[in-house]
Amino acid sequence: MNCFTTAWGEFELARFPEDPRERLRAWDAADEYLLRHLHDEAVPLDGAVTVLGDRWGALSTALAAAPAAEGAALTAVTDSYLASRAIAANLARNGADPAAVAVRSTQDAPPERIDVLLVRVPKSLALLEDQLHRLAPAVHPGTVVAGTGMVTEIHTSTLNLFERILGPTRTSLAVRKARLIHTAPAPEPVRPANPWPLRYRLPDGIGVLSGRQVANQAGVFCADRLDIGSRFFLQHLPEPAGAPRRIVDLGCGNGILGTAAALADPDAELLFVDESFQAVASAEETFRGNLGPGRRAEFLVGDALADVPSASADLVLLNPPFHSHQATTDAIAHRMFTGARRVLRPGGELRVVGNRHLGYHVRLRRLFGNCRTVAGSPKFTVLSATRR
Repeated sequence: MNCFTTAWGEFELARFPEDPRERLRAWDAADEYLLRHLHDEAVPLDGAVTVLGDRWGALSTALAAAPAAEGAALTAVTDSYLASRAIAANLARNGADPAAVAVRSTQDAPPERIDVLLVRVPKSLALLEDQLHRLAPAVHPGTVVAGTGMVTEIHTSTLNLFERILGPTRTSLAVRKARLIHTAPAPEPVRPANPWPLRYRLPDGIGVLSGRQVANQAGVFCADRLDIGSRFFLQHLPEPAGAPRRIVDLGCGNGILGTAAALADPDAELLFVDESFQAVASAEETFRGNLGPGRRAEFLVGDALADVPSASADLVLLNPPFHSHQATTDAIAHRMFTGARRVLRPGGELRVVGNRHLGYHVRLRRLFGNCRTVAGSPKFTVLSATRR
């Protein structure tokens, strides 16, 4: 936990979930730059204010404390379950009413009116495109639109999106490696159509999923193609068990691993889990489109397996991420491995694909007491650990 200093006070902030092994702050110079701009330019905050992509609640917590925001309709729109929990936790931690900020997912209906639109530029350009399209009808010519990000996150393509969807756009000078984006909403905009969600057919030669259609909401990893890690994993999924079993597709993305397992094993019951609202929506459409409405499956947006009962699964399939925004970290994989061990029944299996250089076998052997290599390539390895 760290102290975040703004013109409206100091705030104790933490990421969610808190991990004592990690010392990553819950804000960066881009958050500071945007808040300082709002204060110095006396941007009116007493109307309908929407914050898109607040990563850990720094922007929402500070804005909720701004004197000019008293009585304002403050909304945070996020694709991240962890971010939504961080916003609520940091508001409560600093004595604010969590209800002071209405948190909506990227799958929820957008606000009807936006007087101030603040955008924390996401890693995914596709997610930014989709959300600007969704929020644009609520923007009017008097709306103040300001984006922020580190210089490595703001490119010509980023500015072009603001320009094409909302109106004339310019960027600021860099301050501490952060930039601002300023957009003047066009009075009578002519916007291109929103290309998301994207649907396409998978290539041949990948087993039961060959030629089948997948659905991808904006922001889902490798939304326009089958990523090479998943392609390799699909060749090395466990064989059907011969008895009904519960399979978890953890960090499911567009759901192709769980969908493949369900197609190969008609008796299996599936659970798809991801912290991204966009991902879980994609997984549900992919699954239903290939197996129909009658096949049993659950779809959960959550913090890894925190809300899944212990000893309730027979198989967990996992292609874990190793980035948290711009930070490279193994904390996410560690939580997923630990959660998988808890939810597996005795004899249950965690099967993981990962970049070979990440050395997941060491952590899995420490957690499970065993780990074997199922398959390997110059870039990837598929590992199996059994709950004893």
